[in-house]
Amino acid sequence: MGEKRKDYTREFKVQAVELLNSSGKPGNQIEAELGIGNGVIYRWRHQLQEEGAQAFPGNGNERDKEIVELRREVAELREEKEILREAIAIFSEKRRR
Repeated sequence: MGEKRKDYTREFKVQAVELLNSSGKPGNQIEAELGIGNGVIYRWRHQLQEEGAQAFPGNGNERDKEIVELRREVAELREEKEILREAIAIFSEKRRR
């Protein structure tokens, strides 16, 4: 059977990336010392560089997970609203012709 996937907190990931950036040790050595998979620390570093404060959502307490879920829902609702707005504009133009 496969092993259960490990969940790491946001703080752990940020500290691991900081260790990679400041220690001068190779990533595979840090990964071995921390007990994380090969290449994971580089993925975390890339994600942190790309997303900044928004990186690693849902890896925290329940409140953080709820906030991430609500933000996702708000984004989806805004997209739906924009689609409806465009549809109304298209149908309004057809009636005027």
